[in-house]
Amino acid sequence: MGSSRIWLEIATRRPFADGVGFGETGPYEILAGRVRYAIDPSATSNRGVVDLEYAPRNADGLVECSADLRILKPVEMSRGNGRLLYDVNNRGNMRTLQFFNDAVHSNDPTGEEHAGNGFLMRRGYALVWSGWQGDLLPGAGRLTMDVPVATDHGKEITGPVRTEFTADQPSMASIPLSANSYTHSYDTVSLDPDLATLTLKEYEGNDRQPIPSDRWQFATLDEQGSPQRSSAHLYLPEGFRPGWIYELVYTARNPLVLGLGFTGVRDLVSFLVNNEVDSADNANPLRDGASGIEKAYSWGRSLSGRFLREFVYLGFNADTQGRQVFDAISPHVSGGGRVALNQRFAQPGRVPLQHRDRLFPSDQFPFAYEVTTDPLTSKTDGILKRPDTDPLVIHTQTSCEYWDRRGSLVHSDPFGNDLPGHQTARVYLFSSSQHFADPLKGPEEGAPSDSTAGPVSSSHANLSNPLNTTPLLRALLDALDAWATHGTPPPPSRVPRRSEETAVPAAAAKTRFPKTPGIVFPDHPNRLFVQDFGPEFDAGIQSVEPPTEDHTREYTVLIPQVDADGNDVPGIRTPDVDVPVATYTGWNFRPGNRALTGVVGSYFPFAATTDERERNGDPRPSLEERYASKTVYVDALRSAAEALVDQRLLLREDADRYMELAQQHAPSASADVSENPLS
Repeated sequence: MGSSRIWLEIATRRPFADGVGFGETGPYEILAGRVRYAIDPSATSNRGVVDLEYAPRNADGLVECSADLRILKPVEMSRGNGRLLYDVNNRGNMRTLQFFNDAVHSNDPTGEEHAGNGFLMRRGYALVWSGWQGDLLPGAGRLTMDVPVATDHGKEITGPVRTEFTADQPSMASIPLSANSYTHSYDTVSLDPDLATLTLKEYEGNDRQPIPSDRWQFATLDEQGSPQRSSAHLYLPEGFRPGWIYELVYTARNPLVLGLGFTGVRDLVSFLVNNEVDSADNANPLRDGASGIEKAYSWGRSLSGRFLREFVYLGFNADTQGRQVFDAISPHVSGGGRVALNQRFAQPGRVPLQHRDRLFPSDQFPFAYEVTTDPLTSKTDGILKRPDTDPLVIHTQTSCEYWDRRGSLVHSDPFGNDLPGHQTARVYLFSSSQHFADPLKGPEEGAPSDSTAGPVSSSHANLSNPLNTTPLLRALLDALDAWATHGTPPPPSRVPRRSEETAVPAAAAKTRFPKTPGIVFPDHPNRLFVQDFGPEFDAGIQSVEPPTEDHTREYTVLIPQVDADGNDVPGIRTPDVDVPVATYTGWNFRPGNRALTGVVGSYFPFAATTDERERNGDPRPSLEERYASKTVYVDALRSAAEALVDQRLLLREDADRYMELAQQHAPSASADVSENPLS
């Protein structure tokens, strides 16, 4: 690996799932420890890391960093499939087993409940996780990464930082500057409030209202509730108004070299695929004689999916010797964004939603995989522009990403016109589904099931969307493997298209959505304008805070057209959408119905009987009108499942699961139809 070095320090090796065997693969074991890196800051492959030249160096002139490491592998590698699946952890949380195996989520997976249905083990994958987000703090089993602070030859580096808070509890009075308890806060240079600016507004479109400097402090509360001066906290004695947007602009110091998260993933995966031993002569744990890794894939959801898009865009899918790192990647629910990691004073956990963090950098051209020209900025660029090392891509997203994450820009130009699509990328909409739906739970009131997913609201106006889309992820992983291994193309992309009148403005979908009492349809998705972050933004330095928007230059964000029930027409419709018992949407509102929640959809069950429907004034046919008998419902569900199997979008085992659960939970006028069909 040139002059760069890597060491794996395996601290524990334990049986997984109590040593149970998984088909032909046999039992698995889980390894835990640390991976240490020493990288050459002068190497061409590392020069794109922002502030790397300001990082401290060891005696060999290398920059050191380290990260938590987990490996879940067959005990006998020769019985595996020779495939590495790297899960880009989400804010330190390991999600692959939860979303591919329908397993109980854990950052320390050891028991049988963490194996779920055993899908990935039965396929023979070796799973790898490592810390990459250098601003995460330890806790709750999160995977973290230690990266250096940049200094200008011993002198502190300072610069403007903007942070944003939206409190959901009225009792809150002191908040870390990072806006949460699990990420690092950039310290303020001065504790004088007169040298910073604090504002608030009720909704994103409102004007900022200044908060006088004598009404707040840089402080935290001690155990007795008394304020203590702190360079990493904001204290507002009157308390934060729940749901309101607070914005603080201040001068910060000591930026972290967070771009090393990209080099860390690159170097770790390259080592596991290509090397026998590490720099300390420790054996590669994924090598067993002649058995090793033949193909490397990566999956990431939400923030982690944006990591993958930026990883490839910046060229990190080529290792230090110019070899391809990942043969294929699958970003899930990333929307049109990329992660803002490789920047000075980066805050990678921020995601631009309609109500929160909307002006943080993430959703910037290019959005699409093919190289295009942006008519609003005259830039020409694309995510896949290095054919020698670019991976194959299967990009999946839910209806939520079209509403609050500008998902249509992945496959349309800035004016909303259809793009032809990159030949080595496929894009799929999971129709009518929401950003995060725990496969083991049903619809929820209030908080979504994933409290660590990022900046989400603590409450929402409608029941959350329970649609389970993990069966689609399993089928598409098989398709990805067949593409990378045998050159078998996956099914064609399934996305909304303007040419087919299935990618439309919100107003067009609103006219089709059933006029049901009590249901409010959104006026528009999360809009996007050309933003100005300062002249050095492309070099990773943001100097304009808050950034400005040019409202004369707006990107066209479209959403999926709906059918008479209000369910999405385009995309991959699971049997539960084709044979529905409810309207499922990718949007939900914060209380008051004036702002989207961002990552939560809605669930509006159909009336059980005609009488109930008529009493409610509901135009949607009732369950008894749709399904005259249990047999009618089950047969319709079977036909929908079989069609997806034929299209290679559903595995036979999942079609069988649909049938089993349909028999158990077939709707009728007296049945409870709120259960998650595949829980």
